[in-house]
Amino acid sequence: MKTQGGPQGPSPTSGEDERCLALYEQMLTIRTFEEHVNELYTSGKMPGLAHLYIGEEAVAVGVCAALRRDDYITSTHRGHGHCLAKGAAVDRMFAELLGKAGGYCRGKGGSMHIADPETGNLGANAIVGGSAGIATGAALSAKMRGTDQVAVCFFGEGALGQGVLYEVMNMASLWRLPVIYVCEDNLYNEYTPRAETTAGELAARPAAFGITTVAVDGQDARAVYAAARAAVDETRRGQGPAFLICHTYRFRGHHVGDINRAYYRAKEEEQRWTDERDPLRLLADWMKGRGLDDAVLRGVEDRVRAGVAAALEAALTAPYPDSAEVDRHVYA
Repeated sequence: MKTQGGPQGPSPTSGEDERCLALYEQMLTIRTFEEHVNELYTSGKMPGLAHLYIGEEAVAVGVCAALRRDDYITSTHRGHGHCLAKGAAVDRMFAELLGKAGGYCRGKGGSMHIADPETGNLGANAIVGGSAGIATGAALSAKMRGTDQVAVCFFGEGALGQGVLYEVMNMASLWRLPVIYVCEDNLYNEYTPRAETTAGELAARPAAFGITTVAVDGQDARAVYAAARAAVDETRRGQGPAFLICHTYRFRGHHVGDINRAYYRAKEEEQRWTDERDPLRLLADWMKGRGLDDAVLRGVEDRVRAGVAAALEAALTAPYPDSAEVDRHVYA
């Protein structure tokens, strides 16, 4: 068992500058996508709810940047960021949310069930902790097939109350499976502070199974990437599972309809996080401190916003599935 504090980012290099600019662009893509999703909901164009990832972008981007395309991930009800960070196309993501035929699940999965096997995304999951067995099973498959693939299981701290997570961590440790459990600790289980639901220290739980456990600042994309890269390298070499605790914060409500949050968290707290701990601003400030010209960041922003807007327009004008498909690819 090994428990560590949050690692620092790697020593500055020109390669790191390029990587950080790519991390920034991917985080901005997720942020812009989610802002449009919120507008789709409030304007009545999107059926159902969505759980926005705004504020947590550094976790998905930092972790997925350390993975190969053929590595696996499983996601959560708050999964748009994971899907995009692993390589999903923005237009197909929008199409799925809008119920269009061009969506990843032909419009039948919606926000909480997007999957993209071509990029290793085994799917989002509306059940808290529901993908833990899937990710661990994928890791078992990789080990049995003799590949060096790894699987990453994203989940919120609320999943620490689900027994299945402990069952699969036990198996993963015993069988030294190539799986990394990534806990996105955003401090709230829906509308309840984590301190009221989760006893003890978070790191003590995976550590009890002998799983290497690292806590990291989930708002710092560089730190997340460094921690994820180290975990992926060890796991890929056959060292068994790892567990990352990424301390983060969702800037918006539990879902798009959760507008007035004053009854369960203070406005001052939200303002402090958005003003001081925005992962996009933190990374931008670090890069500018390294000498990056503001014009470069403006160019990235213009390109991202134009690309996301074009993807949304394509999805809005795309056709819906034919009614004959209502019972296709549906299983009970």
